[in-house]
Amino acid sequence: MDMTPPPRRSRVIVVGVDGSEQSIAALELAGSLVPLAGDVIRAVTVWRYPIGFGSFAPITWNPDELAGKALDDALSAAFQGEAPCPLERRVLQGAPAQVLIEESRKASMVVVGSRGHGGFVGLLLGSVSSAVAERSACPVVIAHGALPASDGERAAARPATASA
Repeated sequence: MDMTPPPRRSRVIVVGVDGSEQSIAALELAGSLVPLAGDVIRAVTVWRYPIGFGSFAPITWNPDELAGKALDDALSAAFQGEAPCPLERRVLQGAPAQVLIEESRKASMVVVGSRGHGGFVGLLLGSVSSAVAERSACPVVIAHGALPASDGERAAARPATASA
């Protein structure tokens, strides 16, 4: 019988970022979870060509650059230049859910935002957050956006939904 302990899972918190309020809340939540689950936050933005373009996009359109700008803007909004730990920034091409599921194989946790539009559990999650929660290789935390700030204080994240 092999008594070798399993390899230690990387202490990376992967955060799916699309620039929405919910993904900014996911970044903020990941920052608060660093003491518990991570040494590094890996902020991941995923883009893909619209079906109508196929692989022939207009020459002046640079989706990688636009996605990178959206990621930078979300990081600025979430951390105001003061990330709570080392931060990896990744802009990848592909299907967002599939890329985040793949990233989960090398992570201690994945944090994603939710659209939060209704009262039924199935309607609270967007298709990406739902797919990641269902098929991730590590625990998933779903941030439901930010509450309005009061008295000039920064908005606090709503309670998160956890999935293991």
